[in-house]
Amino acid sequence: MKTRMGATASLLAAFLSVTAAQPIQRFDVLIKNGRVMDGTGNPWFPAAIGIQNGRIAAIGQLAGAQAARVIDAGGQFVVPGFIDIHSHADDGSGPRGGLRDADPIRRSAPNLVSQGITTVVVNQDGRSPWPVADQRAQLEKTGIGTNAMLLVGHGTVRRRVMGDDVQRPARADEMVKMRALVREQLQQGAVGMSAGLEYEPGRWSTTEEVVELVRELPAFNGIYISHERSEGSDPLWYVPSQDGPNAISLLDAVRETIEIGEKTGARVVASHLKAKGEHYWGSSAAAISLIQRARDRGVDVWADQYPYPTSGTDGSTVLIPAWATRPPGANANQPRTNRADMLRRVLGDPPSAKLVRSDIAHEIRRRGGAGNVTVYEYTDKSLYGKSLAEIARLWKLDPVETAIKIQLEGLTERNGGARMRGFSMAEFDMENIAKQPWVATSTDGGIAMPADGPSTHARFYGSFTRKIRHYALDRGAISLEHAIRASTSLPARIMDLKDRGQIREGFAADIVIFDLATIRDKATFFEPHQHSEGIDYVFINGTAVVDAGQLTHATPGKVLVR
Repeated sequence: MKTRMGATASLLAAFLSVTAAQPIQRFDVLIKNGRVMDGTGNPWFPAAIGIQNGRIAAIGQLAGAQAARVIDAGGQFVVPGFIDIHSHADDGSGPRGGLRDADPIRRSAPNLVSQGITTVVVNQDGRSPWPVADQRAQLEKTGIGTNAMLLVGHGTVRRRVMGDDVQRPARADEMVKMRALVREQLQQGAVGMSAGLEYEPGRWSTTEEVVELVRELPAFNGIYISHERSEGSDPLWYVPSQDGPNAISLLDAVRETIEIGEKTGARVVASHLKAKGEHYWGSSAAAISLIQRARDRGVDVWADQYPYPTSGTDGSTVLIPAWATRPPGANANQPRTNRADMLRRVLGDPPSAKLVRSDIAHEIRRRGGAGNVTVYEYTDKSLYGKSLAEIARLWKLDPVETAIKIQLEGLTERNGGARMRGFSMAEFDMENIAKQPWVATSTDGGIAMPADGPSTHARFYGSFTRKIRHYALDRGAISLEHAIRASTSLPARIMDLKDRGQIREGFAADIVIFDLATIRDKATFFEPHQHSEGIDYVFINGTAVVDAGQLTHATPGKVLVR
């Protein structure tokens, strides 16, 4: 008995000696009492997180740990920082510009970090500054709020080789020159190439041209992110009376993106996937099937989605076709007073009147139908917030004649006579896309501040919080774990970010702490400049950019390169 007790005492003494010898863990920041959701889709678990030198140094109970700053999460959720793979946060520079703006407050990206965004992928839709090396140097010199990854724009490269002669397919020698420019920009730090195939000058390119340029990407682990040629039954530029039948559809565009990935072996992304237009609702199922079948046979294809049923161009809805309100040969800078007069002349010619009414009916369908086109500014303020269908009933006209009257009697300085927004997507398509395990959350928005005016899309302020509140918590279309994964580890996987997108030791300390009870988007289309609620803390590389619910306007972001 004495021998056994002596042995026990010796073991206890040894344990106490070892415990006493262990150094106290010390961190820059200690987050305790959090519900940690690591971003992989796993359920939350209780843990503390120690941050040191901008990285996650430890995860666990961390009893006895000390830190320069201790944050008691009080049972709130602690998740990885959100990654926006389709961002316009650096579109433009100078007044109301992006991450290169002269104003450090704007460069801190307040509307983005306040919804939990810690990394953005910029230079989208085929547009990029030239060269990327200069953009990178400026961002690194002046400081930015979020981390940034830079793309080279297909449209920018196209114009540098083809000049203004872009309304045609590229020749073989021009493709060779474009490939060389893409390679040069990848060497300077671009992480891939973006395309805007529904816009100038990308809309004039062929699939063969894009394939040739994308062939440069795999050697650099580069990604191809495409605003595709169409997002519904036809492209945004399509006017039936002017462009004839057989317009490119969403399904044609998705097939092209898949083909580009299949022929090159590159990782490709169908950006802001949607089924746009009242007469095209339900087609999300076909687009999803195309992508899933391609993935099943090994194509490295992904997608992203912003969680709003209204697009960017929906915010500038004009129901009257431009050809009917401009004098022949005139451009967009025509005198304001000409629009109504020109439309009256067109309506006075029976064949032209028939065409214009047909084009108006097409545009109403494309913008979601008369019940989903809303007036936000007009000469009669009592109509603010009313749909085209409601106004038509009030005026005892059909929707087409109502659109004509709005142009004839409305705001002379506006195409269409009013500021209108269409809600061109159906909720069941939105949910169907959101459920897919290969669809990441994005904003398709940039940096915004109140001075930018009322036309700003609500997605600039609320995309990531809306995904959680609207689709996970309120509608139950997806789980909370799915919503977090779609915003963190999934986009990190798509962008091949090996040290972000998860709560994991050694990873960068890009961290969001939010209150599940209060997290929500507040931005509306009447009052878009409202920050999200429920995001209490946001850390980027270990520095707080949102601190106890308050913006710090810090600029700890880095340019992330391969």
